[in-house]
Amino acid sequence: MTYVIDTHIFLWLIFSPEKVVAEKLTVLKNPQHKVIITPISFWEISLKYNLGKLVLENITPDKLPQLAGLMDITIESIDAKCMASFHNLPVNRSHKDPFDRIIIWYCICNDYTLISQDSQFSDYMSLGLKVL
Repeated sequence: MTYVIDTHIFLWLIFSPEKVVAEKLTVLKNPQHKVIITPISFWEISLKYNLGKLVLENITPDKLPQLAGLMDITIESIDAKCMASFHNLPVNRSHKDPFDRIIIWYCICNDYTLISQDSQFSDYMSLGLKVL
């Protein structure tokens, strides 16, 4: 099975693994599962770091892709067809985060399961989003 991790899950795995629910950790550690992170997460981290909204301990954002590889997390780009069809994701007035919305659409397009702690993601399940 293929899972996509949300940005905060990736950061928690590095800096605060105790914040990740045990059920999710079990799935992430299972070698039979493919775990993906998208470049959108690295862009989000880098942008927030640059704006001073995110502090990273002893690392800069440009080192995170290498760290993902060491953690057996695959970095998978979002293809043009998925990005071009993003307009099909209905606007959710209570959830406007563009980074989250692109990751949500990516998961829907590819029938992947999203691993996140964000409770607002359940709003997209009727559109085909699977959330762990």
